[in-house]
Amino acid sequence: MIKAAINGMRNSDFHPRLPFNAEQAATESQRSIAAGAEAIHVHVWHTNGAESLHPVDVTRFLNAVRAKCPDIPVGLSTGEWIVPNLAERLQMIEAWDVTPDFVSLNLHEDGFEEVARTLWQKGVAIEAGLFDFAAAEKFSRWSERESCIRILLEPNETTVEAATATVAAIESILDTTAPTIPRLLHGLDATTWPMVRLAAKREYDTRIGFEDTATLPGGRMAQSNEELVRAAIIEMSKDE
Repeated sequence: MIKAAINGMRNSDFHPRLPFNAEQAATESQRSIAAGAEAIHVHVWHTNGAESLHPVDVTRFLNAVRAKCPDIPVGLSTGEWIVPNLAERLQMIEAWDVTPDFVSLNLHEDGFEEVARTLWQKGVAIEAGLFDFAAAEKFSRWSERESCIRILLEPNETTVEAATATVAAIESILDTTAPTIPRLLHGLDATTWPMVRLAAKREYDTRIGFEDTATLPGGRMAQSNEELVRAAIIEMSKDE
């Protein structure tokens, strides 16, 4: 499975096609699905130019994306930087009238257990985001880990060698404590395409999009999320 991560927390200087409003996000999502992606990951943005978890903004984005991508799983970020105050973040999530199919939940963030319980009470599935070995250890001690639909291996290192080492360290824990939970591996910037290829080699899911990179494997600037998805399909097929 390839998930399209269409925007992330990038700023407008990163790429002219970055979708910051609901209609743009819907269009990029639709084109990414047409290119071969099977799920969407989107960061919600307020009209003031800041990321948001406010129910009004969440509803606007989800309704727009689902209108153009019916029957496609749509996920959101719940990163603590969006709403740093945990109590306020929980209140916003509790107030969601329209809910995503899943969210990514970073296990290195304080209060992730409370966020998870709030999301599960609303029927939202959770992907556990593991940035490093410490997060993997935390995941292994979490009594509710088996309730997660997917584990995200998300090395944040800037070199391929360091990112690969982090992946191996995370795997060393997961192979013992969570061997049956599906895994998704992705990189960031310089490690994006090597991690896509490693995901294929490991038979993991992966993701691609402007959240992770603006360039194609050869270094050329991608024109759209759609083009990145098509490139990812080619890169993964090389390891079949």
